[in-house]
Amino acid sequence: MATEGPVNLLGLDREGLADFLTGLGEKPFRAAQVQKWIHQMGVSDFGEMTNLSKSLRARLAEHARVDVPTVIADRTASDGTRKWLLELDDGNAIETVFIPEDGRGTLCISSQVGCALECSFCATGYQGFNRNLSAAEIIAQVRVAAEALGHDPRSSNRVLTNVVLMGMGEPLLNFDNVVRAMEIMMDDNAYGLGRRRVTLSTSGVVPALYRLREVSNVSLAISLHAPNDELRDELVPLNQKYPIQELLEACRHYVEGEARRKITFEYVLIRGVNDAPEHARELARLLKGIPSKINLIPFNPFPDSGYSAPDLSAVNAFRDRLIQAGYVTVTRKTRGDDIDAACGQLAGQFQDKTKRRFRQVPVVAEGPA
Repeated sequence: MATEGPVNLLGLDREGLADFLTGLGEKPFRAAQVQKWIHQMGVSDFGEMTNLSKSLRARLAEHARVDVPTVIADRTASDGTRKWLLELDDGNAIETVFIPEDGRGTLCISSQVGCALECSFCATGYQGFNRNLSAAEIIAQVRVAAEALGHDPRSSNRVLTNVVLMGMGEPLLNFDNVVRAMEIMMDDNAYGLGRRRVTLSTSGVVPALYRLREVSNVSLAISLHAPNDELRDELVPLNQKYPIQELLEACRHYVEGEARRKITFEYVLIRGVNDAPEHARELARLLKGIPSKINLIPFNPFPDSGYSAPDLSAVNAFRDRLIQAGYVTVTRKTRGDDIDAACGQLAGQFQDKTKRRFRQVPVVAEGPA
């Protein structure tokens, strides 16, 4: 079998793995066995896959590999949030965060090395962009966390219950690799997560949202952060290409025909920028008719952002206005900020091909500091 080198099986979904094994002269059903060894039992050495024939194990050793990134930092915050810094083969490093809560454990994973979108309130965007992650590098974050946490996908009492693509990068700009990785997360032979327990967060790549509706049914979160185009153009520059009404139409299409399904709208509250009472009222009018849940996220500071977090009273007043308007609204508790693992703080270590960090001028928020 001609290949450019051993294939990392970690990034192959069930169909891709079956095709690979067929190319080795094996029956496609072997894919389920190999998947269980790799993802459920955490085995990387083909020699240990004892229900496979010796000849197949030898061929796999020749043509395949199961590689995971090197853990170069593993830090736990005072609230139990845990962050890993993972070194990739090319020397870049990405960040992955686990957030434990009562009855639930959420893993926040990255889809790109850096981010190309330049959202002004996000540390990842401030650091620039290098490249997309492969499907293997995306799913490897789940594998590393599962092993570190003692998570067993076969157990009914799982440590890791939810995965959110809310780490470094814009998932829909790495469409094929992200979709393949999510399929592996939801495969019963791998991690067995239900579609409601896998959430893709996007800033609003509208054409890719329509495409996602055709191939996947995972939960959807929209990084909105502003109730009008003028303000969102400043905070989320992608809005200049795909304005709010186009984005919301794609959201309506995504949940069309899906009973009880809601889209989560994420809204980072920044002091003196988007946290005023009129912003809350405008947001309530904007989302009318869309099955919605709203997550309010007080801004998490990072160096040179020029922004600051709102007062608690402003956060509560904003939340209460949305609740009074009939929206399920939750203020997301800041987690892991003492290890820079909170929302908007992930940066990793990588070569910025955009040179953004050298040309970016910090935005200074209006209002009292």
